[in-house]
Amino acid sequence: MPVYHIGKLDAAECQRVMKEPRSLTKLQVLFRLKPGVTPAQIATWKETCQGMVGKIPGLLSLQSGAPLPISIPRAQGFNMGLIAVLETAEHIATYAVHPAHLE
Repeated sequence: MPVYHIGKLDAAECQRVMKEPRSLTKLQVLFRLKPGVTPAQIATWKETCQGMVGKIPGLLSLQSGAPLPISIPRAQGFNMGLIAVLETAEHIATYAVHPAHLE
């Protein structure tokens, strides 16, 4: 599996996500971007994704990024990844149909 750089959680976000024991669920999604997608479009997409946190019930954190250079040969054409941390597996259903996710 390729390794993706999705950024670092700052101390405040770590505390917020981990403040109480629970069974967290991580959802990993890999993308193949269309040819010609610009860095500005990627930045806008990342901002939109980040904006879902706090709008979608159960979505605690969302990070996205490109594969690390060392793992590109193993990435099988995927050039963007996303990891969403949700409170429970049941929150995936809420996330999937929420208007903020579908826009």
